[in-house]
Amino acid sequence: MLRVSSPKLRHAVRAIILTEDDHVLLCPHTIPDTPGQAVWAAPGGRIESGETPLAALRRELQEEVGLVLDNNPPHVWHREVVAPDYLPGYDGAISDYFLVRTPAFLPRGTLSDGELAAENISELRWWTLQELTDYRGPDQFGPRDLATQLTALVTHGVPATPIPLGQ
Repeated sequence: MLRVSSPKLRHAVRAIILTEDDHVLLCPHTIPDTPGQAVWAAPGGRIESGETPLAALRRELQEEVGLVLDNNPPHVWHREVVAPDYLPGYDGAISDYFLVRTPAFLPRGTLSDGELAAENISELRWWTLQELTDYRGPDQFGPRDLATQLTALVTHGVPATPIPLGQ
């Protein structure tokens, strides 16, 4: 009998952090095999063993951007990517995105610059929706259609159930 193993997927949470005027906070993750290119993504990270998604989100936001969540933000997007080369050591990833509305702030988490660099994060930047839409540089966004999805989220509000995203 042939036994088929299930793919090893990395489970993560991410926060779509939006200000009152719809600026979104993103961080570039450098791509080790592609010098000079990055993927700009929402802050967040892996769910540790025994952690709930919201506990992981709270921990990641304190570590990366210094934001303390005192509520349960709505779950707005769900993304599954199964591809052998997507992440080293994994067959893909599952990411759940939560919407966090907040006044603008200077992001500075508990992680040192060295610890952030070890996670391939070199900076944090606020983007406008127009800047995302107009961007034509070498970097990518995660998900690739971030500008479209974010515009829909701002225009239509929180969906009744999380919207499935592509790569």
